[in-house]
Amino acid sequence: MIIPIFSLLFLFLTTGEAQLVPGFYASTCPKAESTVREVLHKAMINETRSAASVMRLQFHDCFVNGCDGSLLLDDTPTMLGEKLALSNINSLRSFEVIDEIKTAVENICPGVVSCADVVVMAARDAVALSGGPDWEVRLGRKDSLTASQEDSDAIMPSPRANASALIDLFAKFNLSTEDLVALSGSHSIGKGRCFSITFRLYNQSGTGKPDPAIDPRYRMELDKLCPVGGDENVTGNLDATPILFDNQYFKDLVAGKGFLNSDETLYTFEETRKWVVKYSEDQGAFFDAFVKGMLKMGDLQSGRPGEVRTNCRVVNGPKTPMELVSDPWLAF
Repeated sequence: MIIPIFSLLFLFLTTGEAQLVPGFYASTCPKAESTVREVLHKAMINETRSAASVMRLQFHDCFVNGCDGSLLLDDTPTMLGEKLALSNINSLRSFEVIDEIKTAVENICPGVVSCADVVVMAARDAVALSGGPDWEVRLGRKDSLTASQEDSDAIMPSPRANASALIDLFAKFNLSTEDLVALSGSHSIGKGRCFSITFRLYNQSGTGKPDPAIDPRYRMELDKLCPVGGDENVTGNLDATPILFDNQYFKDLVAGKGFLNSDETLYTFEETRKWVVKYSEDQGAFFDAFVKGMLKMGDLQSGRPGEVRTNCRVVNGPKTPMELVSDPWLAF
């Protein structure tokens, strides 16, 4: 009767929400956090854009059924995952960097550190290594056993979204308007595709005209970058300092130089404008609010069963009774 007993115990522990705490791996894998940062730093040396790409993974993972690493799962014959969802396809990148980090962590602590926690640690490190704030993350997440393209399509916002729609979306996750504006500051680093902005350059709201909120000189730059009929995969900087995490993003919004429609509307919309102005004038206030928002977003959980994946792209195979006994997630 040993198998049913342990099966019930496993079910009980995995259906409840994990208790997230700082230093979760202090005893089970003390070098986990330093290893994540070291591997990410090397990746950023090879390609500076990796920082922004890795940071975005936390947003796209946490908003869809909580921070559970579901975003990292590849499609299978029986499951359409999140990678090809509308907001992710041809947009999200650097999954291979997460693979490299996970391999390095597995080499020192096999089966201990979840992919979901790797994403959260790497997102924090991407900000810190780009000149932004550093903070202590809460860890102890489990990895999802499944993923859903349908859920991602239903939840993730479009680059065309306005501030009102974004406020409503964030409120569903108990994130405030201030959280929305601060977390939008993640666009302080990175690039966006012409695909995301051609409508506001040439047919904003179906008018056949450009978005009037765009600074005329900046619009001329974007017209050259993203001409009608041009390559929509060409990328442009999200702010004037795309490899430095600072408050330039908010200064650009005030100046009418927001790259994405969803960015610029944060300034043109009255309810969010005050935060944009505040952060454009006070980088410290932006950093503080950004950290608070990242921590709140990182706490999102679904309460669904989970595991610690060995490979972030696929779920583990069935566990034997002996593996259940030795599984660190079953330790009290």
